[in-house]
Amino acid sequence: MNEPSPAAPFDGKAFVRQLTTAPGVYRMYAADGSVLYVGKAASLKKRVANYFTKALPHRTATMVAQIARMEVTATRTPGEALLLENQLIKTLKPRFNVMLRDDKSYPFILLTRETFPRVAFHRGGRAVKGRYFGPYPSAGAVRETLNVMHRLFRLRNCEDSVFRNRSRPCLQYQIGRCSGPCVGLVEQEDYAQDVHRAELFLEGRGRELGDELTAAMEAAAARLDFEAAARLRDQLATVRRITARQYVDGVEVEMDVLAIAMREGRACVLLLAFRNGMNQGTRSFFPKLSGMESEPDEVLAAFVAQYYGEQRAPREIVLDRAIPDQALIEAALTEQAGRRVELKASVRGDRARYLDLARQNAELALASDLASNATQRMRMEALQRLLELEAMPRRMECFDISHTMGEATVASCVVFDAEGPVRSQYRRFNIAGITGGDDYAAMRQALERRFRRAQDEGVVPDILFIDGGAGQLAQARAVLDGLGIEGVEIVGVAKGEARRAGYEVLIRDDGRVLRPGPDSPALQMIQQIRDEAHRFAITGHRGRRQKTRETSRLEDIPGIGPRRRANLLKHFGGLTGLRNAGAEEIAEVEGVNASLARRIYAALHGLEHSTDADA
Repeated sequence: MNEPSPAAPFDGKAFVRQLTTAPGVYRMYAADGSVLYVGKAASLKKRVANYFTKALPHRTATMVAQIARMEVTATRTPGEALLLENQLIKTLKPRFNVMLRDDKSYPFILLTRETFPRVAFHRGGRAVKGRYFGPYPSAGAVRETLNVMHRLFRLRNCEDSVFRNRSRPCLQYQIGRCSGPCVGLVEQEDYAQDVHRAELFLEGRGRELGDELTAAMEAAAARLDFEAAARLRDQLATVRRITARQYVDGVEVEMDVLAIAMREGRACVLLLAFRNGMNQGTRSFFPKLSGMESEPDEVLAAFVAQYYGEQRAPREIVLDRAIPDQALIEAALTEQAGRRVELKASVRGDRARYLDLARQNAELALASDLASNATQRMRMEALQRLLELEAMPRRMECFDISHTMGEATVASCVVFDAEGPVRSQYRRFNIAGITGGDDYAAMRQALERRFRRAQDEGVVPDILFIDGGAGQLAQARAVLDGLGIEGVEIVGVAKGEARRAGYEVLIRDDGRVLRPGPDSPALQMIQQIRDEAHRFAITGHRGRRQKTRETSRLEDIPGIGPRRRANLLKHFGGLTGLRNAGAEEIAEVEGVNASLARRIYAALHGLEHSTDADA
């Protein structure tokens, strides 16, 4: 029988000949179908040709030698290419691309799209309709900006469930940080004007805002409305004071300053941001580098493209070095923002001083990160030796159970890798259908739910830690054997001598008992994982218990069934809103008469209710 002939090497020059000169995205694939690299280009033909017609650095040549095939997607503009590249990098996770962690944790300011919009701190996905301003370098910068905005424009920050059910103005109105739209103390037209001015402020258009406030103040004075004129005068003074700090070399700016530090296979990009008239401080990012050595300019280019690829870039981005494809990235960001965005790598004056500050902070942040990683690696190596593993574990999971006398049982699963906790993969399991207080049954249910999913996903830990002794460990072994899952090291973490921290006993799957002692780096690693599982479990348990008790509080009131309970909670936006309502307001809910409303009010406030009054 003839052996199949090996596949012919990829002919890059032939591939280039049939390419278009349009902008777009190219993808490189290895022989096994995995994605090696995703890149963007202002001209696909010119960019891809560079890989096959020029001398290449070692890292790039190594990648090109593995190419089995390539694919391209043409786009209409460089901006579309930038967006598509970001999407593909996050979806395909190419081996040779620099990866910016997508943890959706960047803080934003949200201005909702409603009749009376609210302005609030926001993290995470963008499910709420409105405008998102940011990202800001830190939560502190957002809160400082919001503090100024509430004093200046008096926009509400309360949730809709609270806003719809107020009968009198709250403390925010009393201290002059809200205009009281919930109870009709401000006209919709006036509130819309405040929203417009808040948008000018958040967009960094301080000069335009100042001119508008000046004109409004003069108009109020002309019609002898001196109270409004005084309020506008104070607003104007605050805006002028704030925007006075927004000048660099005498020019008003909206600017980010970026510097990169790299060594020992790690990189730190330091961002220093200027927004809304304020230096908002710094934020450090640690991009995940590819397995091969990356150059600082390449890492910085990848950071700029990914970080600003999905959000509006500032007018000016100052870089501590020139980056590849700088003109292309600048054009793409300009197109996306709808105004000019400049990338500058050669600056003087104040910008140069801020760039030096960013470089210093990048080096400090990287040094701190390397020290932390060195400690983490030392602990991981000690754990490998302690458990006699052939390789250092790449994924570890720990399960814990939390309940109060069998009530509201919750199991937690936390995940750690070589760099520490992977919080996006934490899971909680609400346990049901067992005898209260049966920890073995609770552990078994949680493990079955977790590892049944693993059969489909194929993701299993190298080490499974169980908070408990031999009995809990036996439950874990029974579950994994029953599901046919192999290759997982199971370790029970039991309380040690006098239940003191540092004296935990480790129980191996084969029955061996280890007592590493408080000085063991391996045990310190295990303690960190176990404590995180305990924290995550008890937080979930408390939340579930509180929810159960709040719900049962309504159920315990005679005359309250599922329908009335749902009507009450929906009308008041939850138990807190119901508790803040008077009996007369409760009686307005469908299906609730005055007598029942008084009983509800009494039950929620711990009062005696007179049945004679109902007769």
